[in-house]
Amino acid sequence: DLKPNGFKIFTFNSGFKKKKDDLLIIVFDQTVNIACKYSLTTTPSAPIIWDRKNNKGNCRALIVNSGNANAHTGKQGLKNIDMYVSQLAKFLKCSEKDILVSSTGVIGEQINPSLIIKKIKLLTSSKEKNLIVASKSICTTDTFVKTSVHNVKLDNKNIKVYGFAKGSGMISPNMGTMLAYIFIDCEIPKDKLKKLLSENLEETFNSITVDSDTSTSDTLVLFSNPLKKINIKNNYKKISSCLNKVMKELSIKIIKDGEGVKKLIKVNVTKAKSKIQAKNIAFSIANSPLVKTAIAGEDANWGRIIMAVGKTQEKIDQEKIKIKFGNIL
Repeated sequence: DLKPNGFKIFTFNSGFKKKKDDLLIIVFDQTVNIACKYSLTTTPSAPIIWDRKNNKGNCRALIVNSGNANAHTGKQGLKNIDMYVSQLAKFLKCSEKDILVSSTGVIGEQINPSLIIKKIKLLTSSKEKNLIVASKSICTTDTFVKTSVHNVKLDNKNIKVYGFAKGSGMISPNMGTMLAYIFIDCEIPKDKLKKLLSENLEETFNSITVDSDTSTSDTLVLFSNPLKKINIKNNYKKISSCLNKVMKELSIKIIKDGEGVKKLIKVNVTKAKSKIQAKNIAFSIANSPLVKTAIAGEDANWGRIIMAVGKTQEKIDQEKIKIKFGNIL
């Protein structure tokens, strides 16, 4: 079921792209709690700077445009966001701080706020859309839409955890890699929402790579839609497990759609001294151009994996290294 609960989805072709929808506006029936994670880049886009400065963990509406990343656009980039956010805040009679913004597309071009403002004025007469259409409207180089829906029973109530994402190029973690929006159809306090997001981030979105490039615009938002009340303490593990499934599914769909990708591999590092060491070695292997070309050419040149392990300069005993391709030692 890809119909939204407790919010309305609107999409438009606003002129950032020639034909396809390039603007998504989500309006919640009421203000909801959110938790966000942003790219750890030191050259963040204007929307990330704007969200970090203004948002305090509440959301009434989300505006996402594709085709222009509004990144590396200086003070003018932030002023342009102020212009379209103030229009939506007036329209919804809410605080500007309760509006979230994201942009994806070309870096370095000023965004034209009037393209978005024109469409905000059409919201009352516009038709509502579903999650698939929402996902399509934020795509850039993606070749397919990325959605995920899972259900969980909590206190005898059916709770839906679902979301959509975009991502194909500039995929490497550090929160990381894309735009993703996930919704939980029950009331969760902000502190628990943050904990849920952080705990499930490491082995999902922060464990994927396509090209080792961290984007300027990466944003992940978890929305708690207060449609149902549940006992969080008793159900925390169940919610976390269901959220993990959605996050894992979306992150795998993103790397499957990596620009030019024909192979999907999983790197398992076992018996490392720490998780950090394991992760450093795994990413050194996964991001190595020589390992990638061996895999792409289906050449089991395992020497390249030894090289990738060694270049991390992690303290290891090379006499004890075992390499397996699948089950083959």
